[in-house]
Amino acid sequence: MDSSEEVDAQEESIHERTVSRKKKSKRHRDKDGAAGEEYPMDIWLLLAAYIRPEDIAKFSLICKSAWTVTCTAAFWTRLYRRHYTLDACLPLRLRPESMEKLRCLRACVIRSLYHMYEPFAARISKIPAIPESTPSTLRNSKCLLFWCRKIVGNRQEPMWEFNFKFKKQSPRLKSKRVGGLQPPVQYEDVHSNPDQDCCLLQVTTLNFIFIPIVMGMIFTLFTISVSTDMRHHRVGLLFQDVPVRGGRKLRSEQGVQVILDPVHSVRLFDWWHPQYPFSLRA
Repeated sequence: MDSSEEVDAQEESIHERTVSRKKKSKRHRDKDGAAGEEYPMDIWLLLAAYIRPEDIAKFSLICKSAWTVTCTAAFWTRLYRRHYTLDACLPLRLRPESMEKLRCLRACVIRSLYHMYEPFAARISKIPAIPESTPSTLRNSKCLLFWCRKIVGNRQEPMWEFNFKFKKQSPRLKSKRVGGLQPPVQYEDVHSNPDQDCCLLQVTTLNFIFIPIVMGMIFTLFTISVSTDMRHHRVGLLFQDVPVRGGRKLRSEQGVQVILDPVHSVRLFDWWHPQYPFSLRA
């Protein structure tokens, strides 16, 4: 290789290194530009006033500032006032004079929306009835409370209502362990909810049936079939001392089995449902 070829090779090498550095610099600038602008919290609070209740989750995922806004008491108070009407039929705890309390404000506003906001109220009517849909989500839930009461239905004879309050296994527990976002300390009261992930299984029977103590036990199996009189339903509930994992087969003799027969109706209420008896601590 002569001197001219060496110079050309050196110049080509220098040119390639220069182009490479320019590309890296451009990628770095593009990466910096992708971060976007950071807007003041007041802007997000202003935008939040135009967010529909069903779009709150999407809004909170825009950025951390938008999420922080949805944690504030001001956000939930304004949302409540926006949809409140004078003719709304609300429980005492969900009326305007009681909504000044910060504790459980978010949960109370969500509950009130299922009374006042038509799209949310319509969701309740679309929930499939049991036995059309069996409550498989209750598997491995803990029974927190049980009570029964005598009620007077359409029939001349009274019926009995058996209520089982369960605490579902929360999928959020795993995300919290890996550093999931937590509401700011100053808004912990706003986000507190003693009934979070709780639901009520309500079974109405034609006769009184003795129920063994199941509080504190794990609910592992729900079965529903035709009653012995062929006109009603028969409900079976199985409780264990520990959760059942994987594909393990259940053996009724290892737990407490509750048989309710004949059954008039079976209903399942989540914590936000208008018929859910929410905690007095709210």
